[in-house]
Amino acid sequence: MIESYGYPVETHVAQTADGYLLTMHRIPYGRAPGAGPAPNKPVVFLQHGLLCSSADWVVIGPSRALAYLLADEGYDVWMGNARGSTHSRAHITLNPDGLLDRYEFWNFSWHEIGVYDLPAMIDYTLEATGQIKLSYVGHSQGTTSLFIMLSLRPEYNNVIKSAHALAPVVFLKNLKSPLIRALAPLVDTVDTLTKLLGTSELLPSTELMQLGGELACRDGSPFQEVCANMWFLMSGYDSEQLNRTQLPAIMHNTPAGSAVRQLIHYVQLHKSGRFRQFDHGLLGNIGKYGSISPPDYPLSQITAPIALHFGDNDWWAAVVDVENLRSKLPNVIEYYNVPLDAFNHIDFQWAIDVKLLVYNNLLNIIRMYDN
Repeated sequence: MIESYGYPVETHVAQTADGYLLTMHRIPYGRAPGAGPAPNKPVVFLQHGLLCSSADWVVIGPSRALAYLLADEGYDVWMGNARGSTHSRAHITLNPDGLLDRYEFWNFSWHEIGVYDLPAMIDYTLEATGQIKLSYVGHSQGTTSLFIMLSLRPEYNNVIKSAHALAPVVFLKNLKSPLIRALAPLVDTVDTLTKLLGTSELLPSTELMQLGGELACRDGSPFQEVCANMWFLMSGYDSEQLNRTQLPAIMHNTPAGSAVRQLIHYVQLHKSGRFRQFDHGLLGNIGKYGSISPPDYPLSQITAPIALHFGDNDWWAAVVDVENLRSKLPNVIEYYNVPLDAFNHIDFQWAIDVKLLVYNNLLNIIRMYDN
């Protein structure tokens, strides 16, 4: 997809401390006149959301997709893929599809993504580029894992020039997503939800799903509006900002799979109203944490410059919850409410006017903190 638009692309693999193999995609330079390899280029790292992958930063094409815009602005762009997603279903010893390994491979939530995956990918990126700092942009779960890394591994605050949280998913007490709300009454015991959802992989990308999504969602299909409404039900309704012609490409890449426990952990946050570690139940918590409840993530430890970008119609990141997050962070450099009332959760990556509404401002802040 990247090469088809005339951009260079590289594939890199980082290994986590617990053995997961994570694929990253790199666009080292853009298509602007005179563009090409150059030393000491500033680095921007992009991290996707739940059930997504690095493809979501490029799928809407040049002139709009953030990865291309950054590359054309002279940045060295790296796109991570969290464990369990399409490009990172690998481990040094465990088989994600093996009968014996399956449970152990998928026994993680986004806690492990923040503690292991982001540090591994950022370390690799800095070593490969020779840089000592980078800018970070995360969407949805890419913000959740960011705040975990910066709070539990505070040394990583020192390598972040500026961090940009698009649709920050941290406090979820007021989220409107019907899926999470429907599952919330069942979350008091993890066993109940795992019996309903399974114990391993959630919505993996398969050839059948890719083909079905492309055929059902293409222009002229009687099911195209069903595809659109599926996304609106998860993220909020904003019909005017969704380019339906691009739905087949979106559906070819998304959903990209995750662990069931990632979804369960979000349900737990909604139920508790807190930003805290995975709830294993009374006995499980005592064994793991030495307390009856999971510990909160210490957001006060975060010193990196943080920009919060949010929308009024986001069914995951409600404005009141983003305000709560803002009050807990010591160094918020931007609190940007997208100037469109209907702007929803997925619009941060796929909206027709996302460059005008979000990315122009984001690029300005990245430049300000680039030195």
